[in-house]
Formats: sequence, structure tokens, C-alpha cells
Amino acid sequence: MSAMLDELSSTLLSTLRDVLPIAAILFVFQFLVLRRRVQHAGRVLLGFVYVVLGLGFFLAGLEKALFPLGRLMAEQLTDPAFLTGMTDATAETLRWHDYYWVYLFALAIGFATAIAEPALIAVAMKASQVSGGVVTAWGLRVAVGLGAGIGIAVGALRIVTGIPLGYVVMAAYALVILQTFRAPRSIIPLAYDSGGVTTSTVTVPIVAALGLGLATTIPGRDPLIDGFGMIATTCLFPIITVMTYAQIGQWQARRRAAREQAERR
Repeated sequence: MSAMLDELSSTLLSTLRDVLPIAAILFVFQFLVLRRRVQHAGRVLLGFVYVVLGLGFFLAGLEKALFPLGRLMAEQLTDPAFLTGMTDATAETLRWHDYYWVYLFALAIGFATAIAEPALIAVAMKASQVSGGVVTAWGLRVAVGLGAGIGIAVGALRIVTGIPLGYVVMAAYALVILQTFRAPRSIIPLAYDSGGVTTSTVTVPIVAALGLGLATTIPGRDPLIDGFGMIATTCLFPIITVMTYAQIGQWQARRRAAREQAERR
């Protein structure tokens, strides 16, 4: 118990050191540049305390629960006995398509974590307000969640097969560039931002733990070379799915307009 408290206090102190420069910059600009007093100073200071405590407990939770859970899931899902149903199976006899449970889990966990991202929820709400409901909050969140899930599944496939990360990134960016010329102009900035907000506080730890776990358990993979890079694909594919979501909406609107015009005739 004392060791756990020592680790927690160390994490909180480290978080405080990380947050203090941000607070210092804000207060320096407030007093020396803007030359104004901070309104509701007590509430602001209490908010900083909440930030430090929240981040500290979150980081401690990552280290104690999410990272070990990600490694454990990777070990269980890549177990040859589980994948083949044969106790005498070995990792050397497995092929890339035998890891279908890994891809399915990556897709599901990517979708679930992206939907739960606080940053995505905030962006989706603002996008719905600004667009007047043309872009719905849930529609955007589902589109981004699907993109994140596909990105993590592709990242898992890359680790299993050993495909170089550069090939996957170049292919995905080629598709993004092609879609940029075809998608509605109003959705393009939001689509590019959606890729960034996807990889935030909830998604990144789980993705990193899963990638490192896969690279550690699959024979012939280097955790440093193959374990990282999954976050890159997680960022890319939401851009594709959000622009696809907009293109589908645009196509449906055109069909409705053509149908209404035909009915008038």
C-alpha cells in the first residue's frame, strides 16, 4: 500500500511540474501583456488543482491498468492455441489471416475509444452548432469512430504481416488527397481536424499498449520498430471516413433533389 501511495505521489508531483509552465505562461500574459486581473481567481486556481489531480490519477491508472490490460489482451489474442483451437499449434505455423480476432478486437476497441474521446465530443457538438445541424454530432462521432477502428485494425495487420509503415501511410495519404478534391469543401477542414482529435487521452494509451503488446508477442517483430506507428494510422483513417460521410450525404441530397424535381414534372 505504501509503495502504491509513493508512486501516486510521485506521479502527482511530476504532473504538477508539467502543468506549472502552462499556468505560468497564462498568468504572465494575463498580468504583463493584457494587464488585467484574473476574474474568479479562486475558481481558476481550484480548476488547476482539479487538472493536476485528474491528470495524475489518469496517468497512474494508465500505468496500473490500461497498459497491462493492453499487453494482456495482445498476448491472449495472439496465443496460437486460441487462434487455431489446437494446443500443439505454434506461432511459426500461423498466417496473417489466422489473426482475425486481433483485427476484430482492434476495430471494436478503436470505435469504442474514439466515440468516448472528450475532444471528439466537443468538436462534434461545435460542428453541429456551426453547421446548423447539417453535420450531426452523432453522425460525425460514428464516422470518426469507424475511421479510428479501421486505422487500428490496419495498424494491427501491418504489425502481423510486417508491412513497412511508410507504405501504409503513403497509400492512406494518397486516398486522402484524392478525396480532398472530391469531397464538399465545407467538410474538408473538419475532416482533417477529426484525425487529430481522435488520438487523445482515451485512445492513445490503449492503442500504444496494443501495438507494443502485438509487437512483443508476434515472432520476428521489434517493439521499437513495429510497436509504434499504429497511432499514425489511427489519425489518418478518420479523415477518410469523415469525407466519405460527407460525400454520402451530398449524394443523398442530390438524389432527393432529383426525385423532388421529377415529381414536380
